[in-house]
Amino acid sequence: MTPVLEVRGLRKSYGTRTALAGVDLDVAPGEIVGLLGPNGAGKTTLVSILAGLRRPDAGSIRIGSIDALAYPKQARRLLGVAPQETGVYPTLTCRENMRFFAELAGLRGRALREAVHSVAEALQITGLLDRRAQQLSGGERRRLHSALALVNSPPLVLLDEPTTGADVQARVQLLQLVGELASDRSAVLYSTHYLTEIEQLAASVVLLDQGRVIARGSVEELVAAHAPNIVEFTFEGPVPPFDGAWHGARLEVEGATVRVHTSQPGVSTAAMIERLGPRAAEIRSIEVVRPSLETLYLELTGRRYRQEIPSEATNVA
Repeated sequence: MTPVLEVRGLRKSYGTRTALAGVDLDVAPGEIVGLLGPNGAGKTTLVSILAGLRRPDAGSIRIGSIDALAYPKQARRLLGVAPQETGVYPTLTCRENMRFFAELAGLRGRALREAVHSVAEALQITGLLDRRAQQLSGGERRRLHSALALVNSPPLVLLDEPTTGADVQARVQLLQLVGELASDRSAVLYSTHYLTEIEQLAASVVLLDQGRVIARGSVEELVAAHAPNIVEFTFEGPVPPFDGAWHGARLEVEGATVRVHTSQPGVSTAAMIERLGPRAAEIRSIEVVRPSLETLYLELTGRRYRQEIPSEATNVA
């Protein structure tokens, strides 16, 4: 299947800091790709370059049959973009904002009116259509921001942290709309800090770290290939001294917790308790964490994803 998006060797640096170090990526029609990675991994830089907001230092981008770097205006007509920073025209009403972006994509007449109505209804902003954008709350503005990217049902949709600052209901509506776009053969690149959204969307995964793609595939494929069981031992007091490798398992110490990465959690648990001897009485809890997207993220980046979630806006609607 011919990709809607084809990226090869994309590089970008800011002074001495490398943001992207040779990214390759394909996204097929109807595919939702969850773009994951720690803060500073290069996600926003990648989305900004694909959207034409920044120029790469090297590499190529094709959107459909168009060379997006050589012909950015033509490529832009195939895109729906909601970058991380909210971008709406504050003095225009929500309806005027949506009509403007729909007209840029070539919609006119009845098709335009139906598109505005459909997306506004899906994102629950129908009652806000005649309100100026500057009068919206933070959560309402975020919903309008996403609506501008989706109003023309483009072949490729780029969403960078679209649910940051949104309430639960708005998130549900947006995820449902993204799923419907994919069903209609739009390709979606969806950057998020929320792993549960990737699972809800049944998205495939691209995991970025230090400007490189370190994993690409379905959640099931990647978990099977990279994510072991983890047994977490949490102690009441100071953690006993441990060396790095032990009984074929990798140990990791964080605070009062020792994580054992192992393919045999039962065997490793019994062996750990035996090794501790009398100090086993200092164990406060033992938890077996089965392979999942979360353990995959931990295994490949060395970070728990909860530590990567930014603080949310307090003014949501």
